Amino acid sequence: MAEGDTDIPADHPRHDSLVTRHRIEDGVEAGITSKQGLIAEGRGEAFDYLLGERTLPSADAAARAAAAHLLLARHPVISVNGNAAALVPDELVALADAVGADLEINLFNRTEERMAAIADHLRDHGASEVKGLDADARIPGLDHERAKVDADGIADADVVLVPLEDGDRAAALSDLGKAEIVIDLNPLSRSAQVADVPVVDNILRAIPNITAHARELADADRDELERIVAEFDPTAALDDAERAIRSGDL
Repeated sequence: MAEGDTDIPADHPRHDSLVTRHRIEDGVEAGITSKQGLIAEGRGEAFDYLLGERTLPSADAAARAAAAHLLLARHPVISVNGNAAALVPDELVALADAVGADLEINLFNRTEERMAAIADHLRDHGASEVKGLDADARIPGLDHERAKVDADGIADADVVLVPLEDGDRAAALSDLGKAEIVIDLNPLSRSAQVADVPVVDNILRAIPNITAHARELADADRDELERIVAEFDPTAALDDAERAIRSGDL
């Protein structure tokens, strides 16, 4: 539990939302999260409210498909931005360990200070190795800082998990033929629309859920994992999330 989380009563009706806000605030103060990340968090929280702050069955199925993708991957990489690092550092490290994935920092508002702060933060939460600092390769088609990746990280990955919306880079990675898992509370976002596996869920729920599925599937054979991947329908998952938002049935 992050510092400050214990100040919020567990039975508070807005407990999870308040915890998230405090973690983002702490991230800004620690130099991990950019101020723009506060706006992004507010946008995501609005969609989560419309979803009833719950994991839909379709989002759970997406988390299971995500786990299967990561377990099948030759080289899975989990991309980490400032908000993800502030919100779920322990959970990201646990998922990376469960599926044998690299953690790589990738930022739009990239500075050496922020990169170092996030790398130290992830190491403090148990990461043995953090990529993204070398930035010795580029994603074609991007003219901003998110184009900078590690040659032995995202550039080499066959499966990339992108937590939180990241539209232009998500599209560029898709163009490279990489399988993409995107966690995004907006089913209409470009990130979710181009993803092989759109997980329309709050990152606080989604990352632990993917990890739980990965541990459950750890002993599954390749045929079973490939079946899970093949049977997942990203369009149906997005349609289900959109229906849930439009219906207002919370």
